Amino acid sequence: MSVVSELIKEENGALCFGNYELDSKTKLDGFEFQGDKYKIKTFNEITKLERNGSFVYESVPGTTVHEFKAVADSVEFIVEGTEDSQVTLELEAGQEYVAIVNGKETGTVKTNLGGKLSLNVELNPGESSSVKITKL
Repeated sequence: MSVVSELIKEENGALCFGNYELDSKTKLDGFEFQGDKYKIKTFNEITKLERNGSFVYESVPGTTVHEFKAVADSVEFIVEGTEDSQVTLELEAGQEYVAIVNGKETGTVKTNLGGKLSLNVELNPGESSSVKITKL
């Protein structure tokens, strides 16, 4: 896997976005995918994705995400970065989800009233981690 030099792109019916190698904040607005408009802000400190003006994904520090797919009851993606990252997703408010990282269940997590769910993902340079979040 590698960073997304164009910041965001469609690949095999999924989104790929983020570039944790950038030293300064870089953004791209108005990327169209499946009828929605996306905005990406990314660099080594943070990666943030919005869809139609609403929060979707954020990681601190910055990451690169491949094969990002979000449907009604789940989100899945592959993430890479230089160090462990806190990932925050916007999901359905007040719901419980099960998190699976690299094929291992890490437990259930409940979203807050705003629908945000946060989890820590262990990352090492040159390696990627698969993440799947499914509504219970």
